[in-house]
Amino acid sequence: MHDLVIRNGTIVDGTGAPPFRADLAIDGGVVSAIGRIEAEGRETIDAGGLLVTPGFVDIHTHFDGQITWDPLLTPSCWHGVTTVVMGNCGVGFAPVAPNRHDWLIGLMEGVEDIPGTALAAGMRWNWETFPEYLDYVDTLPKALDVGTQVPHGAVRAYVMGERGANNEPANPEDIAEMKRLVREGIEAGALGVSTSRTIAHRAIDGENVPGTFAAEDEMMAFGEALAEAGTGVFELAPAGVTGDDMALPDREVAWMRRVSAATGRPITFALVQLDVEPEHWKRMFRLSEEAAAEGADLRPQVTARAPGVLLGLQTNHPWVNTPAFRDISGHYALGAGDAHRLRRAPLDEIVAELRKPEVKERLMGELPEARQDIAFIDLARVFPLREPLDYEPREEDSVAARAAREGRDAHDLFYDLMLEDGGARMFFAPTLNYTAYDYEAVRAMLTHPRAALGLDDAGAHCGVICDASMPTFMLTHWARDRSRGEKLPLEFAVKKMTQDTASLYGLHDRGVLRPGMKGDVNVIDLERLRLRVPELAHDLPADGRRLIQRAEGFVATIVSGETVMREGEDTGARPGQLVRGERAPAARVV
Repeated sequence: MHDLVIRNGTIVDGTGAPPFRADLAIDGGVVSAIGRIEAEGRETIDAGGLLVTPGFVDIHTHFDGQITWDPLLTPSCWHGVTTVVMGNCGVGFAPVAPNRHDWLIGLMEGVEDIPGTALAAGMRWNWETFPEYLDYVDTLPKALDVGTQVPHGAVRAYVMGERGANNEPANPEDIAEMKRLVREGIEAGALGVSTSRTIAHRAIDGENVPGTFAAEDEMMAFGEALAEAGTGVFELAPAGVTGDDMALPDREVAWMRRVSAATGRPITFALVQLDVEPEHWKRMFRLSEEAAAEGADLRPQVTARAPGVLLGLQTNHPWVNTPAFRDISGHYALGAGDAHRLRRAPLDEIVAELRKPEVKERLMGELPEARQDIAFIDLARVFPLREPLDYEPREEDSVAARAAREGRDAHDLFYDLMLEDGGARMFFAPTLNYTAYDYEAVRAMLTHPRAALGLDDAGAHCGVICDASMPTFMLTHWARDRSRGEKLPLEFAVKKMTQDTASLYGLHDRGVLRPGMKGDVNVIDLERLRLRVPELAHDLPADGRRLIQRAEGFVATIVSGETVMREGEDTGARPGQLVRGERAPAARVV
């Protein structure tokens, strides 16, 4: 008798091979058989008419704090993810000096928009060194498997103190000690090292992330630490990634190819399409190809859709900083990054006030003087979100285009739309990857052979973004529903989220369904799979707020042979493990 048998499913095995019908058995946490299985299972799932895929491996998350209080790692668990990699973009919580806890919280809050109050209330600082952090994470109950990376920002501040936090140049002794700590972290089980070099990443006090301006010798030292340990990925948010200085991306690729070629370690860096130079991404791929010919392994990390800021009465909108709205809502707004910190009057009371004609007139009158620090409020690039959700809307679907058709002021229309659904209406505002109002460039990036799929930032950007649903979007939009251009084959979409992401980080024991591989599986009803409208939840410690998004159609998500989610609900199973280091390919079960 098998531990678990999944019968009659359509298997998409993660290799890119066409789907096929078969049963699948799991024993002892690994896949033990695929084909026609006569033996019974202690647990049986009838997958007739359903897809059976490997569990998804999300390589770009920021659960470094959340892991200490949330064993499910929501919202990733709702979207078929069974392994997460955190510690991205140079931010994390180890190593840390005992007197620097609040400073690291401020760094994470500023860079990744995770409420500092929630982090302070939810985390228990049971570590100082990075190996001690791993040991602590190892003890925590987990539904999913978790891997992490050594964050440059924390390492630099630990070694250099205020000099490191203030981005002063590192001397040779500093660099040697940072290299030692990175290697120590890798040898303890970290999957890589990460850094941030974009000026868009700032701590809550406005200072750039430590390492933003680090010289090449500091970067080379980190690559050497990986090489000496014989494993690990170098991940980064590169300078110029947001289009602030288009002279920087080429320089970044230049040092990356030198470091990768010298150390033999892969480097993955964020890449998106920029309005300021829409073809820039093509050059980055071309340079990565040239680097490969020289022995470097550069993997541009791309995403499946436009990074989507969510606007609305509960998050951010054009009037959020006006005196009238502050009076009505009972808070003083601090800006886009502080939406989760606001203490507001009840939503229904705010809506009732905003519906009054005299209040609307006052707010519209204050709009020209509003402090517009939310640069993305261009109503020609703002689209109402309604079911079924459309994340590839047409230009004529924007608030501004509809207002023009109706002969109305665009902000007047947005004001009225914002009050729909009792003030819960959300709006999608694509900020990158949407230059031509379509996803043709995204498709080209996704299908490039050097592209790695990531950047959904699960666990981060709680106040304005909710892109952790990317795996569901890959299946619904790209493999099933896309009508504005060519779709992606289902087997390609699955491979991109399983074998490809797992193998980049050396996790060769998962991401493919074959005997001997880890028993991480999704059973999916593709026909009814859908994303639900994002919503605001008050479920973080200290009543912290965040945007979440659920999905329907994941019949079962299985980790090491145990069903952790059933129809989107927690089963209580906690088979997740800390992933320590590279994993060898599993031996085939006979």
